[in-house]
Amino acid sequence: MDVNFSDLKVMIIDDSKTIRRTTETLLAKAGCTVVTAIDGFDALAKIADSKPDIIFVDIMMPRLDGYQTCALIKNNSEFKDTPVIMLSSKDGLFDKAKGRIVGSDQYLTKPFTRDVLQTRLRRLQQKKGHFARIAKAVERREYTKAAQICDETLLQLPRYRPDLLRIKGDALRRAGD
Repeated sequence: MDVNFSDLKVMIIDDSKTIRRTTETLLAKAGCTVVTAIDGFDALAKIADSKPDIIFVDIMMPRLDGYQTCALIKNNSEFKDTPVIMLSSKDGLFDKAKGRIVGSDQYLTKPFTRDVLQTRLRRLQQKKGHFARIAKAVERREYTKAAQICDETLLQLPRYRPDLLRIKGDALRRAGD
């Protein structure tokens, strides 16, 4: 099934030229705007200018690995809500858990198909849609309302519990300021 993701800007961070080019081609054919980086340092230099909607980052890279790169992205207030999908040729529980600890949103095992890639993008778009009301309340600095919307969303969509509780905590903290 072909899907159009023309509103998405995606960054691919991978030291493998083959993976970067293949993923770039698959995403471009789906309509995405694609920015590539050869490692974590290259990505950090490009991320502020490109402001990607979604970031794919390989775990095993020289200089700055995927875990370190993800942690730096998630610790930046401007990009902490940008979804990060970890890429790895390993499918181990430890790698997935470590990715979650540093803030990754999803984990994708290489090699992957076009359909798997598009399914991940579709899920992230759906999540963004579910969180839109919360984002608008935060944007308007209506932090108490944002926390209430988090509670409502949690009742309807318990699979987003960790994200909703984090956002609610941030909103309540801001409401107290």
